[in-house]
Amino acid sequence: DLAVLGSGVAQHYRVRAGAERWRFWWVHFQPRPGWAVWLAPYAEGDGCHLVAGVPPSVHERVDLAFQRALQDARWTPGLARVVPVEAQDGGTRLPALAGGGPARELVLGAVEEVLVLATASARPEDTRTGEEGDERVRRALAVIAAEPGAPHSVASLARAVALSPSRFSHLFAEETGQTPMRVVRLARARHAASLLEVTDMDVGQVAVACGFVSPFHFSRAFSKEYGLPPREYRARLRGVSG
Repeated sequence: DLAVLGSGVAQHYRVRAGAERWRFWWVHFQPRPGWAVWLAPYAEGDGCHLVAGVPPSVHERVDLAFQRALQDARWTPGLARVVPVEAQDGGTRLPALAGGGPARELVLGAVEEVLVLATASARPEDTRTGEEGDERVRRALAVIAAEPGAPHSVASLARAVALSPSRFSHLFAEETGQTPMRVVRLARARHAASLLEVTDMDVGQVAVACGFVSPFHFSRAFSKEYGLPPREYRARLRGVSG
């Protein structure tokens, strides 16, 4: 099974009574906008998604993708030494943190592969509206991803896919589990994080490039998604990478 939990969701792990062996992979990540469409049929409420019954035919590929994510996160150069974590089998394993932009994108690519394999293989036939959901929602997500800093609105996105704003909002939420503007805000925050990582643009310039109305608004929105204000986020990244 594959469980995807939203930010802030309380977690409690346990195994089935009588189980002799068990293993699970876990990863914390900021999802890409398009992933919401794949997960929507598996929503359990309160920010939780459960993809039950992932078929054995894809288990090996899913396992390899998680292994690659772990390796790519560790590949990040310049990380401070981390404390080993003792594994259940008596071996030693290191927690991995993708501290730089390239490593993070590699890890997200592996996570994306896991989501595609699991959801495409396990999704009930009667919930499929296409390879990745409704075509109009996919187009809207592509518009957002292509230019997150553009002055997107529900009305402008609805026009782009030839729907009324009310119909578009309903369809988008039904397919993704999120409102259109929530996805826009997430895309802008991720774009801002990339600019903070790989450019020397100041916070005001990043705010403008990502479509925020002011540096203050940008700082508040960014802190909500990343837990740090933009300047501190950049300083921490550069401190980690030397």
